[in-house]
Amino acid sequence: MKKYLMIRRILLPWQRRDSTQNESSPLIPKAGSGKGDVEEEITEETNNGLDNNSPAFTRIQPRYSLMDYFLKYLLFLCNLVFTVLGLVILGLGMWGLISKESFAQEKISSIGTDPMLVLVTLGFVLTILCLSGCVGSLRENCWLLRLFSALVLVLISVQVLVAILAYTLQDEVGNYLRSGMLAAMVRYQDDLDLRFITDEIQSNLQCCGADNYRDWEINIYYNCSAPGVLACGVPATCCVDPLENGTVWNSQCGVGAQQLDEFTAQSVIFLGGCLGGISRWVEQHQGLIGIVSIVILGVQILALFISTRLLESIQWHKAYK
Repeated sequence: MKKYLMIRRILLPWQRRDSTQNESSPLIPKAGSGKGDVEEEITEETNNGLDNNSPAFTRIQPRYSLMDYFLKYLLFLCNLVFTVLGLVILGLGMWGLISKESFAQEKISSIGTDPMLVLVTLGFVLTILCLSGCVGSLRENCWLLRLFSALVLVLISVQVLVAILAYTLQDEVGNYLRSGMLAAMVRYQDDLDLRFITDEIQSNLQCCGADNYRDWEINIYYNCSAPGVLACGVPATCCVDPLENGTVWNSQCGVGAQQLDEFTAQSVIFLGGCLGGISRWVEQHQGLIGIVSIVILGVQILALFISTRLLESIQWHKAYK
């Protein structure tokens, strides 16, 4: 009640005490009056209970600009799309591992070369990264936005580092690809995913084996000492013309190809290895690879800039609340 009466005294100026000397001299100020008296009155009223929350001292709160809202919902929508994509990739990877029983005791030792593990890792990283940016931007959560910015910065650094190492250590990268290709050829008949990847590489690049077509001797089914019909053969994707009469897929077209000399074999299968084919493909498409890499890196830098700008705006507005 006391506070209400004081506010009422401020809002009703005709109830204030007359500060003039008398009615005959209304324009002559009293000695010592003026700005000092006004400041004294405001200080007295403040000490008596008025604070910055009272109607007499209403603080003007800063408002978000249209650019702030645009950046907020742009970051939210983009991260929402990639979060859903990450969950789909993660689900496919886990489904692949479970359906092939890759966690079984007899297969757990070779899980490191399972292509599904790449999908699981990619989906998990993409989901965590984009989910933090999605929720952080929508809820204006500074901690999640800092986490998103840090993860994007780490991702950019890793990509730049990998590109530098791949350029400077080309021989080591080639040896790693050779080891991976040979491992896939060893498990060609046992892992459907590795078979699919190997067949796609051989058919699209028109190659056979890692270095040449005789590398298929490493596989127990295509080894010349194997008892089966595939002995000394190669997969049908190594064949120059795997279609019989142009319509029917001939899965036996590579049978006995390793027993042929190179002059005879070149009319039946591709003689060159896939490592050389990959190198030629990279050289032919290095411009496209560079453009795609720059675009991906630019998108990540843009996301880092937007999250940093949004984080600064949120912190600035929270400081005035």
